[in-house]
Order: sequence, then structure tokens, then C-alpha cells
Amino acid sequence: MSDQFIPHVTLPATAHAPALDLPAIGQGTWYMGEGLAPRSDEVRALQQGLELGLTLIDTAEMYADGGAEEVVGEALAGRRDQAFLVTKVYPWNAGRDSAIDACERSLRRLGTDHLDLYLLHWPGSIPLAETLEAFERLREQGKIRRFGVSNFDVEELDSLAALSGGSECAVNQVLYHLGSRGIEHALRPRMQRLGMPLMAYCPLAQAGQLRRDLFEHSAVREVADGLGISPAQLLLAWAIRPLNGRHDAIAIPKAVQPQHVEQNAAALEVELSDEALARLEAAFPAPSRKVPLDIV
Repeated sequence: MSDQFIPHVTLPATAHAPALDLPAIGQGTWYMGEGLAPRSDEVRALQQGLELGLTLIDTAEMYADGGAEEVVGEALAGRRDQAFLVTKVYPWNAGRDSAIDACERSLRRLGTDHLDLYLLHWPGSIPLAETLEAFERLREQGKIRRFGVSNFDVEELDSLAALSGGSECAVNQVLYHLGSRGIEHALRPRMQRLGMPLMAYCPLAQAGQLRRDLFEHSAVREVADGLGISPAQLLLAWAIRPLNGRHDAIAIPKAVQPQHVEQNAAALEVELSDEALARLEAAFPAPSRKVPLDIV
């Protein structure tokens, strides 16, 4: 499929960076670097993903205590310019000076001199204004291109937007999949009004027992079989479907096995009909009221 037909999500232009289009599926790294799979397989999977167009790679200083960042650094050796690189800072490391130190440690593990996007991993006790000050210093130093947040609900986003520089926030990364649609009631509409794209972590319900329930659900199976795709590909295509006519969601599944990486990339080409979406909607309706933000 021609690249022009593959769904992209646009990061809006800021005062310091032009608008940027990213493929609507990237690569996650949660649980990499923990010895659950050979390190060489993890490195190869990320490189395979890059070759297939999954150019966004998301990681965090939390993952394997920096081990995942080291895996990413190895995967990007000699090909840093092929990737849009995202990592995250612990809330307790997000202070005026501590965020600078944390970012520099991440840069060393990643083997690069800059991040394309730096996220506050979840809201913490350090004032947001202080974190924004640190992010601005990092941007001025050329160590980050953009900043964003993760696990922010409506109230936290409103607090951020009220601060000087808060409107520069590039994304909010939250848990989102077919079995967890709580953000659709209030948070995602608020983000769309702000022009802020969504990064969907655990788009395949990788954490917890719900994954089995989703993959084996009759509606998921029937729709996937009808399209000739896997349940995982259906869930990814659903997560990145346009909402209100806009592609504004980037899914970041983790994969190590070559066939899974290939299937994730192929999910970019899946188009869901109104009938398929209605079948999934009936089986997994969105909540009719505000619910607590899902976090794992």
C-alpha cells in the first residue's frame, strides 16, 4: 500500500517545531530488557519494525530500570535518524533540575543526543510548572524536540493547559483498547478540542487477563475472520480508527516475534467497515458516564 494511504497522525506545529506526520502504529517496549526474551530478539524486532514503517519507538526510564532504553539504544545504533524516539520521566524525577539529570541518563542509555518527545510518565507531587520549566530548558539545550504527558485525565490536562507553556504539550499517552473505552466519554473529546493526539498504550490489552477475553470473544473472532485478519490486527485497527473524521490516535503495541511485528505493521492497511464497527460497538459499548482513568 502506498504510504499516502496509510493512516497518519499529525503532531501540531509548535513555536519551535513544525507539524509532523507519524504512522498511526508505532512500537512499545514495556517489558523489554527484563530477560523475558533474548536481547538480540528484542533488538531485531525493533529494527524490523523500523524497516516496515513503524518509526515511532516508545520507552521509559521505568521500563526494566532503564534496561528497555538500552535495548532501544542498541536497536538504533547507526539508524537513529530512522526513528521518532519517545521516552518518559518518573514523576519524582520531574523537578527543575532532576528532570535535566534524568533526561541525560536516558540519552546515555539510548545512545543519542536528543529525544523527539519526552513525556511525564504520570502526574506526581512536583508542581507541573516546575516540570514545564525543566522541559523548556531541555528544549533550549537541544536535548528534546517536544514534550508531552502520560496518564493525565481531564482535570490534570486542564491544569496543564492553564499554565504558561502548557499549550505546547504534544500528546497524552493513556491506556486504550476495545475493552477499555472510558476515555471516550470526557478525556478524548477534551483532547480533540485541544488538538492533542492520543498515544494508546496496551492497545492489545497486553496487561492483565482481559487480553484473553478480548482475543477469544465471539464478536472479535467473527469480525476478524470475516476480514481475514488476526484478532490482534483487528484490535489495532479499531484503536487507530478515525474519530469524528480525524485520525488522532497512535497505538504502540510491543512485539518481539517477527510474525507479530509484521502483523502489527500490516494492521495499518486494515479498513473497518461501518458494519464491523457496529458489531464491535454492540459487544463492547463505550461507558455512558465518566469513569476513572484506567492505568496499569
